[in-house]
Amino acid sequence: MAPNDETAKLEALRSGLKKEARALKLDFDQLKSGGFIKQTQKNLFTVRLRCPAGQLTSTQLRTAAELADKYGRGEVHISVRQSVEIPYVHYQNFDAVTAALKEVNWSVASCGPRVRVPGACAGCTYNPNGVADSQRLCLDIDRRFFGVATGHHKFKISAAGCPIDCPRSRGADLGFQGEVSPRLEAALCTGCELCVTACQEKALTMAEGLPVRDDSKCNYCGDCIKICPLDAMVAARSGWLVRAGGKHGKHPLYSYEVANFVSDEEALALVEKTMEWYKGNADGRERLGATFARVGVQKYIADVIEPMGLQAIKTVEQRRRFWAGGNFYV
Repeated sequence: MAPNDETAKLEALRSGLKKEARALKLDFDQLKSGGFIKQTQKNLFTVRLRCPAGQLTSTQLRTAAELADKYGRGEVHISVRQSVEIPYVHYQNFDAVTAALKEVNWSVASCGPRVRVPGACAGCTYNPNGVADSQRLCLDIDRRFFGVATGHHKFKISAAGCPIDCPRSRGADLGFQGEVSPRLEAALCTGCELCVTACQEKALTMAEGLPVRDDSKCNYCGDCIKICPLDAMVAARSGWLVRAGGKHGKHPLYSYEVANFVSDEEALALVEKTMEWYKGNADGRERLGATFARVGVQKYIADVIEPMGLQAIKTVEQRRRFWAGGNFYV
């Protein structure tokens, strides 16, 4: 299809949706911001449900299936950000759907220029790789910030319990990744070298019968702590690595590492401060990363990270240990 033909097709589709909205007296933008997303099919919407940290009860899961059977076409879609969606719902059934959700302590999610439902992995709740409670942090963030208007664009937050980063904190506007710094209790160590073998970053080597850590290579995954049979390798400190300015979409951005070893309480305060900074510094419909590209990430670090007393990550060399492919930024 030629570019002009494609443009004409898109304009016709937009025109048709506007006419449909006027005829139904519906505000599609307002509905979308409330989690009701217009489909290409006339009068039908996808209902996005609120699933912070990917959590839902078995009762809620059964309710989603029942609603899909009753008001949709028997289909349920799991989005890439852990939301449950029910497609093919007629707008006349919105009230019935929301009422049924309320009965099982559930609600519709949000879209538009506001804080979206945050995502998270299982963290240390039952995943053996986890070194931080990403579920708890995610639920706390959801309770405090879900649906808060940004004034500019969408704002996505994710929390990963370890450096494997399954929830893709590297691609979020604000991402949190669990980290733990090891310390050797030399008196307990037998020099078995299990920790050296377990370290994929080659940050540990043996010297005079004891493991020695190269901090410039360590990514704070905690594997050496977990594998030690004598608890000779222990946690010296733990917290969250903070990333900011990432996004997916047509023009993806790789986030900046901006702070290390942030506590849960500091993480919640940082979300609030970051939202304030974003509202005051973004231009138009910029995402956070685009604002960084325009004014510089160092301004964000100077305005937000440092005044909070957090351990700031300022240089490319400091960020390099967390780099996992793609471009990283000065």
